[in-house]
Amino acid sequence: MAMENPDKKTEVVLLACGSFNPITNMHLRLFELAKDYFHETGKYKVIKGIISPVGDAYKKKGLISANHRVTMAKLATKNSDWVEVDDWESSQSEWLETLKVLRYHHQKLLSPDATNILQSAVPLTKPGRKRKQEPNRHDPVKKKNQNPDIKSVPQVKLLCGSDMLESFGIPNLWKLEDITEIVKNYGLVCISRAGNNVEKFIYESDILWKHKNNIHLVEEWITNDISSTKIRRALRRGQSIRYLVPDVVQAYIEKNNLYTPESEDRNAGVVLAALQKNASDSKN
Repeated sequence: MAMENPDKKTEVVLLACGSFNPITNMHLRLFELAKDYFHETGKYKVIKGIISPVGDAYKKKGLISANHRVTMAKLATKNSDWVEVDDWESSQSEWLETLKVLRYHHQKLLSPDATNILQSAVPLTKPGRKRKQEPNRHDPVKKKNQNPDIKSVPQVKLLCGSDMLESFGIPNLWKLEDITEIVKNYGLVCISRAGNNVEKFIYESDILWKHKNNIHLVEEWITNDISSTKIRRALRRGQSIRYLVPDVVQAYIEKNNLYTPESEDRNAGVVLAALQKNASDSKN
C-alpha cells in the first residue's frame, strides 16, 4: 500500500466566481489552461470545474438578471464533460462573500448527502453540527464516501484572472481575514498574461507572500483579450460578437435582446455590495 502513495494524485475542483455578464470564450479557456497546468505537474488531477455566477444583490453596474446569466453559462458548458454551472450562489437573496461560496462547495464535497441541509445554511459556520443529527439516514452513502479517508476529499481552488487577484488590494472590497482563509485553506489558481506583474503584487502583499506556495500562477501564452465589458460595448453598438462567445450564447442574447444602453445603466450610482458591507463592518 505504501508504494501507491507517491503516485496518488491530489484531486482538484476548480471554482470560478464572478459576474459572467455574459460568459465568454475566455471564461471557458481559463478552465482549460488551469487543467493543463495541474496535469502537467503530475501531482494533481482536475476532476471538476464549477462556474458560480454572482447573485443580483451584488449590485454591479450593468449586471443583468442572474436567471439570464446562469442560463447562458449552462448553454456555454452544455458540451463540456467536466465544467458545470452551480446556481446556489446566484439564487441567494443577499450577496455572499467568495469565501462562503468556497466553504459551501468544500462542504458539499465533504458530505454530498448534506447538500439539502446546506441549501438553507447560508452562513455555513457550523455545518458539521447539523450533519451529526442524522447519523443513520444516509449510512450506506456515508460509508462509501468516508471509507477512503478524509485525505481523498478533493481540494477546492479558486480559479481567477490576474484582475481578481489584484482586486485584493482595493480597500474594502475584500476582508483581510477572508483573503487569508482563501489562500491558506483553499488556494488560488491565477491565469495571468505573459509579462503581467502578478508576481510583484504577491511580493508586495504579506498575506499572499506567506501563502505563495498555495497560489498557482498559470501563464497564458496564447493571449486572449476578450472581456464581458467589451462584449457588452460591442452589443450596445450593434457590432458582431461572433467567435467571442459560444454560438448558443450569442443566439440567446439576440433572442432576448439582453444588452442595451438601458441594461448598462442598471445599478448606476449604487455602491457595490462588497464595498458597502465591508465599509460598514469596519466602522462598527
